[in-house]
Order: sequence, then structure tokens, then C-alpha cells
Amino acid sequence: MAHVQVHREDIELDEPTLVEGLPGVGLVGKIAADHLVDALEMTHYASLHCEGIPEVAVFGENDPTYDPPVRVYADADRNLLALQSDVPVSPNVADDFATCLTRWLGERGATALYVSGLPAEKEGVPGLYGVASGDATDLLEEYDISPPTESGVISGPTGALLYEANRHDLDALGLVVEANRNFPDPEAARVLLLDGVGPIAGVDVDTDHLVEQAEEISQARENLAKRMQEAQEESSKAQPMGMYQ
Repeated sequence: MAHVQVHREDIELDEPTLVEGLPGVGLVGKIAADHLVDALEMTHYASLHCEGIPEVAVFGENDPTYDPPVRVYADADRNLLALQSDVPVSPNVADDFATCLTRWLGERGATALYVSGLPAEKEGVPGLYGVASGDATDLLEEYDISPPTESGVISGPTGALLYEANRHDLDALGLVVEANRNFPDPEAARVLLLDGVGPIAGVDVDTDHLVEQAEEISQARENLAKRMQEAQEESSKAQPMGMYQ
């Protein structure tokens, strides 16, 4: 049965903020969530067992244990959750996955920050835009996050999560950042953390080395990006509606 398994009942959270890190365009969400988990030394709090998640085991270097591929990490002091995913979630069952996670977040009164890359030929600093539902709409104005400059659609599991949030009155923001279409984009992830996630979640985290180590980060995640591109299963993508308007 689809559910979220909590491992640390001793961790107390009060209407936390969740940062979603599903793989998508530029892997911006994944890079940002991975960075938060590492930089803040967040604790493995829960594991997702939802439709659409491959039943695989994930292991790390010099680590004798293994984990499920999609996990939630917590920082009780910052009242923060981060969704870390090491695999793409199939868009074919995105609605089931979104229902599973949304139900769990709703029970905790969480505010969700969902992330999507917007394929773009960037000139200078990547642009960051936001959309929201519920009371989270006020956060966009409070933190000076601009709305999109043109109509569009957010697809894949992240789009399904935003849809479910609106359907079940869960406060949620969709943060859309311009990113490289084909390769991991640490620069876009840095903009996301500095101008979106950090201010909204009240988190101050050093991001300088994200750009300094861009090549290393790209090499570490390029295989995942290639697998997603070949399968055409990006977990999230924002794109203009253009001729379909």
C-alpha cells in the first residue's frame, strides 16, 4: 500500500516547509535538495513507498547500508524538510505519486516548495519565477519573486504535485528557474537557493561552491540526466504554451 514511512518519530516539526528535489530539467531541484541535506547535515526522517517510484536500493561510497530511492530529510531546528530523490518518478503514474505525498504533507500542515527547470538559453543570471496556491500566494510578493513572463505549463510529477496541492487546499509554491535543457545546472540551483528557497524557508546556506564545483557536480549527475533524456521521463519541466494557447 502506498505510504510514507516515518523513521524518526522523535523529531518534532510544526507546520514545516518542504523543499522538493525530484530530478527534472537541469536537475535544479535535485542539486538544491542534495545541497541542503549535505550542508545542513539533515537527518533521514522518512521514506516514500508510493506508486511510480522504482523498487531499487541505493547505496553510497564507503557505506555498508542502503536506502530507498526517494527519502525525506529533516532539520527540526529550522522546521525544514527536503525531499531527496535518486531516481526519476515515472510521469505515467505521477498522479498516484502526488496523491501519496500530498496526503502526508497535508496531515502535517506543511508548506511545499515545488521546483521546476525552465529550458532556456540563459543570458547572465538565470531568471526565477513563482506561482502559488492557497496562503502561499502571499509569499511570492513578500519575497519579491516575480510571476512568469508568459503563459506555460509545469508537467511531470512536479506538475501533478502542484495540481494535487491546489485540489486539497495545501499551501504550495511552484518555483520555476531558467536552466540548461540537457545538462545539470548548478548555477540555476544556486539562484533557486539564494533567491527562492533560502528566503522563504528562512535558511541561510553557503552556495559558493555550487558554481566553483560545477564541473564535478555535472560529472556526478550527468549519467542520471542522460538516462532521463533517453527515456524522456523528466520528473518536472516548465514550458511556454506558445502555439497551444
